[in-house]
Amino acid sequence: MTRAPVTAKGAEELKEELNHLKKVVRPRIVQDIATAREHGDLKENAEYHAAREEQGFNEGRVQQLEGVLSTAQIIDVPSLGENNAGRVVFGATVQLEDVESEEATTYQIVGDIEADIKKNRIAVTSPIARALIGKEEGEIAAVQAPGGIREYEIVEVEYI
Repeated sequence: MTRAPVTAKGAEELKEELNHLKKVVRPRIVQDIATAREHGDLKENAEYHAAREEQGFNEGRVQQLEGVLSTAQIIDVPSLGENNAGRVVFGATVQLEDVESEEATTYQIVGDIEADIKKNRIAVTSPIARALIGKEEGEIAAVQAPGGIREYEIVEVEYI
């Protein structure tokens, strides 16, 4: 069995989501199902079917989170950074500059389950992260993108 890496902060956020799904969302869905049952015929009861579908999605996510958290390898990013100053490793927050356009961007390299591009968190298995891992500040990383190879200079590496 492989243990998926997760940052300590990410594990805490996943635990909070799991708690919310179990203690807030689950009881609300049960109440929605009970209310919909009171409306009579279940065959043509759209509210009932919608609530049951939502229940299925919620329980699936609960099982996924429980499975991931039970086998996760929780990584303490600041202590990992002490041994890898200036080097890109799992958990690092990396400031990049596109060599061609000079556009700056910042990403944190996290586990697959906690990746969220809206929060600039990229999965360690993503092409960008794979190109960055092992590089140091000042180096150029070549990333195979759909539009061709893009080069990024590593401006700064932080462990927060």
